[in-house]
Amino acid sequence: MNISAPINDLSPIVAADRAHVWHHLTQHKPFETIDPRVVVEGKDLRVWDATGRETLDAVSGGVWTVNVGYGQVSIADAVRDQLVKMNFFAGAVGTVPGALFAQRLIEKMPGMSRVYYSNSGSEANEKAYKMVRQIAHRRHGGNKWKILYRERDYHGTTIAALASGGQEERKAMYGPFPAGFIPVPHCLEYRSQWGDVADYGVRAANAIEEVILREGPDSVGALILEPVTAGGGVITPPEGYWPRVQEICRKHDILLIIDEVVCGVGRTGTWFGYQNYGVQPDIVTMAKGVASGYAAISCTVTTERVFELFKDDAEDPMGYFRDISTFGGCTAGPAAALENMRIIEDDGLLDNCLTMGARLMDNLHALQERHAVIGQVRGKGLFCGAELVADRATKEALPEKQVAAVVAATMKRGVQIGMTNRSLPGLNNTLCLSPALVATADQIDQITDAIDGALTEVCG
Repeated sequence: MNISAPINDLSPIVAADRAHVWHHLTQHKPFETIDPRVVVEGKDLRVWDATGRETLDAVSGGVWTVNVGYGQVSIADAVRDQLVKMNFFAGAVGTVPGALFAQRLIEKMPGMSRVYYSNSGSEANEKAYKMVRQIAHRRHGGNKWKILYRERDYHGTTIAALASGGQEERKAMYGPFPAGFIPVPHCLEYRSQWGDVADYGVRAANAIEEVILREGPDSVGALILEPVTAGGGVITPPEGYWPRVQEICRKHDILLIIDEVVCGVGRTGTWFGYQNYGVQPDIVTMAKGVASGYAAISCTVTTERVFELFKDDAEDPMGYFRDISTFGGCTAGPAAALENMRIIEDDGLLDNCLTMGARLMDNLHALQERHAVIGQVRGKGLFCGAELVADRATKEALPEKQVAAVVAATMKRGVQIGMTNRSLPGLNNTLCLSPALVATADQIDQITDAIDGALTEVCG
């Protein structure tokens, strides 16, 4: 149901929010004089707030989550039906939706075989790190315990996940961090660390091997990467990067962990982002789009080879994976995920993602021709970004306040977009777009038309 004005007086709700809710990633000082935004309803890409204002959401819930859009009644029905039958049991035993979704998921992931449930992307990555550390103790005499991560990548908000994050502003003031998390260089050719080099993708991958050799291959157990860097600037990997990364990991017996928390379940037009690049991971983590925000769920998916390392000696009381995630036992998550996957398949949303993603990229390139402030356009599927610069020749980043002003001016035109923020000192200058996979051509055009107007207003 569309809302053109508040159905009821929601001022008590807004007052309660203002008085008691601690919002994520938000400075609350302004709420002493203005009201926080409270959303009350959504349908496909449209969201209505407590004032009755309609907004087109081009970031799928603000954080790349609602892949199948708002208002999917069949997912809500599937969750309700499951909850009244069996809502929870600890993950030491199985459940019907847990077994069925694991089976369906593995069908989409050739080479993978086991699914470990938890309830957030941060937690999914923590499980992967614990697997790496336990393997180091059981198989390598305590060696191969270090975990490499890439500059500008993000892997979660817990202390260990932050330790493996390549966004310094996210990490600031939350240390000291646990040892053994080692950075490798980013792969954004637009801001090449080595000048104008041929085969930049291979060069960026070789930089990972240089870190491995410096640390000692016998000390490095895993490398974690996003297939497409998300909050660090929507960075698509350069040609030659992923094959060389795979080669390096196999050469040095290093587990390859791919963080699909953002890219997974359709966002790039394939079931998983890594499937665009012909790479075979050892561990894959996912959350967000797994159930499109209709229930909390995350998965840490492994190969059978990794799984076998934890079951070879039944007499060893410390040999199995001694981990638990309480809410990994909730059945709402896999029930929602099953229906979410069905919708993507039956409604042809992978194909729609590719078609609408191509339209979005074409529109952004057209904007780049009209606005000198757009330095580069990047993206894969319905996961796109536009890096804003003060000077195209020098690639000087547009100041973050001006980028934020573009986002605000776009919102004023009825479209919510995102941007890199509190992430990269001096480089929080990329507009981020990830509309739901159900987006239409008219909605894609509405998004870029709003950005066009905002760029004209803010940047001239």
